[in-house]
Amino acid sequence: MSDNLIIGNREFSSRLFVGTGKFPSPEIMLQSIMASGSQMITVAMKRVNLMNEATDDMLTHINREHVQLLPNTSGVRNAKEAVLAARMSKEIFNTDFIKLEIHPDPKYLMPDPVETLKATEELAADGFIVLPYIQADPVLCKLLEEAGASAVMPLGSPIGSNRGLLTRDFLRIIIEQSNLPVIVDAGIGAPSHAAEAMEMGADAVLVNTAIAVAGDPVKMAEAFKYGVQAGRLAFLAKLGAQSNHAVSTSPLTSFLNEI
Repeated sequence: MSDNLIIGNREFSSRLFVGTGKFPSPEIMLQSIMASGSQMITVAMKRVNLMNEATDDMLTHINREHVQLLPNTSGVRNAKEAVLAARMSKEIFNTDFIKLEIHPDPKYLMPDPVETLKATEELAADGFIVLPYIQADPVLCKLLEEAGASAVMPLGSPIGSNRGLLTRDFLRIIIEQSNLPVIVDAGIGAPSHAAEAMEMGADAVLVNTAIAVAGDPVKMAEAFKYGVQAGRLAFLAKLGAQSNHAVSTSPLTSFLNEI
């Protein structure tokens, strides 16, 4: 049976989404994307040559039939700016997909829940496939679901921190309650973090910094690919129950009873 992920009108066999910032060069970024096997690539509008799309290295080398570009609204401060950026991205990238990021605080980059909910309502009503980046707030996730979001993207820890799943208790609640795909975004710093998120039942993870700033981004992208695959397989296989005491798998003295 297929275990593909469906978001909006597209189907994905890879559950690793990759960002495009912070790489040491466009060439290494492209090699890393290929090594990751990702089919969903985020791109900030501010990084693209808006006057001549064809000159942008990333856009000219990525096969748009097999890879979904996910423009993000990073840098906007409120719902009004986010809606404007989303409508511009639709014209530039010819896609209804939008990663909604609204973080007015430039120091901590925490997403604004009120403005994110407002923008989601408006963009979803306009037919956008909205993937809002949010804090790991179970109540907000349900509100975004009702507002028409196509997925939710709760953070694991502060963006770019590489600290892993500091919000794991809230992520578990979100995953349990959500009727939408849950994509853990931000803070994932190692393939083991990605595997843990997938073992918990997350539908996908988005990774950027941990790959881009690694000593060898291409190898790290491949490592994340296998980490996500392993975590997904473990979730489908259903992890064994934990115990507070030792439980012998093969009692060493059982043969004595037969003597």
